[in-house]
Amino acid sequence: MNALENLYSRRSIRSYNGEAITDSELQEILKAAYAAPVGRALYDTLHITVITNKDYLSKWEKATAVAFGNPDMHPFYGASTLILISSASANGQLGNVHYSNAAIVAHNMSLAAADMGVGQCLIWGAVGVMNTMPELVAELGLPEGMTPCCSVAFGHTDEKYSLREVPADRIQTAYMK
Repeated sequence: MNALENLYSRRSIRSYNGEAITDSELQEILKAAYAAPVGRALYDTLHITVITNKDYLSKWEKATAVAFGNPDMHPFYGASTLILISSASANGQLGNVHYSNAAIVAHNMSLAAADMGVGQCLIWGAVGVMNTMPELVAELGLPEGMTPCCSVAFGHTDEKYSLREVPADRIQTAYMK
């Protein structure tokens, strides 16, 4: 798949068949993360946690469902792997560059997965819930000063990626000449 086909085909997958991603797929996804452009080359301010522990994922998913007001929901959609991207905070605060760096790492991983036909879905709200639960964050064993920013769910799916129409008016656009 070429780069533009990848961009126009990638979409969130919210249906997984229970088959875990392979180690070689995981390594390719992580390589895409490591290739991400990071503002001011602050790679040492990022941390990646690959989570396949079913008990932890279940606990996090249940906490998220309750926080979202729907205890029956499954915000990870049955994905077998979640990759969490955390960033070091400056004086206890995460600035724009920290969130932007984490987001571009997540996006690179999503594009790599789509290119390989692996299901992926960016997960944001559950990370917000996690950050309100210090005991859930503590279980991750993150390095000192790291704050979870975003995550991506991965797994095999029966869905296929295909080119889609992208409306030109999807995002308000202004031109300043």
